[in-house]
Amino acid sequence: RREQARLRASVLEEDTEPWQKEPQFSGLHRVGGVDLSYCKGDESRACASLVVLSYPDLEVLYQDCRMVPVTAPYVAGFLAFREVPVLVEAVQRLQQEEPQLQPQVLLVDGNGLLHPREFGIACHLGVLTDLPCIGVAKNLLHVDGLVRDELHKEQVRSLQRSGEAFPLTGTSGKVLGMVLRSHSNSSRPLYVSVGHRVSLGTAVSLVRACCRFRIPEPIRQADIRSREFLRR
Repeated sequence: RREQARLRASVLEEDTEPWQKEPQFSGLHRVGGVDLSYCKGDESRACASLVVLSYPDLEVLYQDCRMVPVTAPYVAGFLAFREVPVLVEAVQRLQQEEPQLQPQVLLVDGNGLLHPREFGIACHLGVLTDLPCIGVAKNLLHVDGLVRDELHKEQVRSLQRSGEAFPLTGTSGKVLGMVLRSHSNSSRPLYVSVGHRVSLGTAVSLVRACCRFRIPEPIRQADIRSREFLRR
């Protein structure tokens, strides 16, 4: 908790990059995605995957999949201590080996500010790599009075078209993220939150632009490739 609080002080919740302020993000050319896939029946080993896609074409420019040891146990609210070290290593390898392909933003399968201490895995990875990061979760984390009750389900049902969204406002009054219908073929929403060096509005717009299916393409490709690596 102390470490999360210390690093939380470094999180920037606003746009810091020129491309974030440009129409259609015209200065954005590379979007990264990260994922960890665990070995079936063996939580101590996983495949860490980092991909970089072109933007706006969403074609894979770079991939790094490798088996890694996972030594920290899973504890709710502290997932980053289990997964971030190997993801930071993957980013550092890319920066050393193919610096011209460094992503201008990372999409992370998990939460950012939508977290009990406003410091989820997307914030943690963002602060340690100093890259803009966005949290994209598939399920609602019950924090600050947010619950998946009938009212929430009704709001989700009201999202009729791809790209529609509504804010997640906790009992504290703070907007912790946005619920996004990312694709017309899926009524199951995504929960988007700020990780680091990006505003919530920019985060939602970019996730929306990266979705060919329900899951944004950078995270989807990282997941596909890590699972394929495990199968092989």
